[in-house]
Amino acid sequence: MPTYEELLERVKKELPETSISRERFQVPEAEVLLEGQTTVLRNFADIADAINRKLQDVFAFLLKELGTSGSLEDRRALFKGRLSADKINKRILSYVDEYVLCAECNRPDTHIVKEGRIAILQCDACGARRSLRVIKKAVKTEEPILQTGKVYEVMIQDIGKKGDGVARRENYVIYVPGTTKGVVVKIEVEKIVGNVAFAKLASE
Repeated sequence: MPTYEELLERVKKELPETSISRERFQVPEAEVLLEGQTTVLRNFADIADAINRKLQDVFAFLLKELGTSGSLEDRRALFKGRLSADKINKRILSYVDEYVLCAECNRPDTHIVKEGRIAILQCDACGARRSLRVIKKAVKTEEPILQTGKVYEVMIQDIGKKGDGVARRENYVIYVPGTTKGVVVKIEVEKIVGNVAFAKLASE
């Protein structure tokens, strides 16, 4: 006589993939890092992948709900201001409730379709459909303060222990070899680690 657990496992194997996906569905916790007056969501792309939604769509929602501006940098999201992980996690779960989970069967097996100007959440598990609130794309975003490969004009404010010039831009400290204190130079950013950047003199 099969046990209850064996019968349950047999039923699960016979169900369609979408019917059991809710059990495996987990939204990753936000990995938040504060850099000066900037909040970095380090695993933003992993969260968007887990809920199967576009980075820009989730990002636009977060900017609006958090009431701030920001930018995308590789797989990270940057927000202006100091925000707690708890606050960001709550906004992410709000997005999942409204734009991912089916209101009828509560499963995440959904996708968004457009019918004219109306966005519809279509459930692949039960077939339910409901209209969605449109997230306005005209949310103010900002370019990252520093980006690798870009040229900036800075003043060398100090000399580091190894003899490199030290410049500052917002909350970033930038090391520039071959410069002297007090000069204004054009630099090309080569590497950024946290809020420390390494640059070289830009070629004219």
